[in-house]
Amino acid sequence: MNKLLDWPEPIVRVQSLSDSGTPLIPERYVKPPLERPSINSTASMDVNIPVIDLVGLYGDDHALRAAILDQISIACREWGFFQVINHGVSPQLMDRAREAWRQFFHSPMEVKQAYANTPKTYEGYGSRLGVEKGAILDWSDYYFLHYLPSTLKDCNKWPTIPADCREVLDEYGKQLVKLCGRLMKVLSINLGLGEERLQNAFGGENIGACLRVNFYPKCPQPDLALGLSSHSDPGGITLLLPDNHVPGLQVRKDENWITVKPAPHAFIVNIGDQIQVLSNATYKSVEHRVMVNSSKERVSLAFFYNPKSDIPVEPLKELVAPDRPPLYPAMTFDEYRLFIRMRGPSGKSQVESLKSPR
Repeated sequence: MNKLLDWPEPIVRVQSLSDSGTPLIPERYVKPPLERPSINSTASMDVNIPVIDLVGLYGDDHALRAAILDQISIACREWGFFQVINHGVSPQLMDRAREAWRQFFHSPMEVKQAYANTPKTYEGYGSRLGVEKGAILDWSDYYFLHYLPSTLKDCNKWPTIPADCREVLDEYGKQLVKLCGRLMKVLSINLGLGEERLQNAFGGENIGACLRVNFYPKCPQPDLALGLSSHSDPGGITLLLPDNHVPGLQVRKDENWITVKPAPHAFIVNIGDQIQVLSNATYKSVEHRVMVNSSKERVSLAFFYNPKSDIPVEPLKELVAPDRPPLYPAMTFDEYRLFIRMRGPSGKSQVESLKSPR
């Protein structure tokens, strides 16, 4: 861990670059030609990730519940991404959480700098992922914090601007942990397992949960940069609260990048690498990236629901057979997260590189 005590170069806040009015972005943010957002992008009006209404998931209508389970199963297998509406989280809380963070990022720089992070834990206010010296960087700032386990939750590292920020964040985290638990049961049932099987493989009640709030400032050359490079999420399940005005998330489908059109007060759900490992690749995490905009900023909240950090994660024995051997060796989430943090966002190469030799 000594390698992760500090960043390899001085940190530059992307918001400050944007606010400076520069017409050209620094070379450090210019992506190689094949990684630029114009490549294989589609914003077709008739293509979107599935939108699934959860309103009947816990009712007495068994046919409706079965239909919802089926929709989620198809979305997991075909997309790795879907949106959920009527999910039980207060729409007012969702709006308040997003706006609280927008206010934080528009606070004076000296206020934000008081929460500056290091690569040791990433917790706090940051502007880069990965510690490779000379790496091409993303056009974004962020704030990272822990909810669970309680031993890592430190409210003193949470912003105090606006005044109700900590109270809002705490309630937001509680509601999202509940929603993730419900979705874990659905995924487990759809894999032909008992409804608690995936949750137990995560550590039961002793799971990890954290939040990364992404701030994407205006970018004078959005055709050359990305707000977040192509990657799959390393954890279990991600719930994304997107910006309510400006699209930006793109999901890889076959050889194309699909621009997600968020439904009002929906969460965007995606499968992470740990679910891919546990399901022995029945469900796969999917590459995604974020575009930036020359005229509008964006704020989004990514909530990560992860396995307990120190238990080995490997394909579940019920999903392994002579004709379907385990694809991945056992690895704790702590080990995998360190592996990711050293390299930064890197498509699907992280999880694919773990596959056992055949």
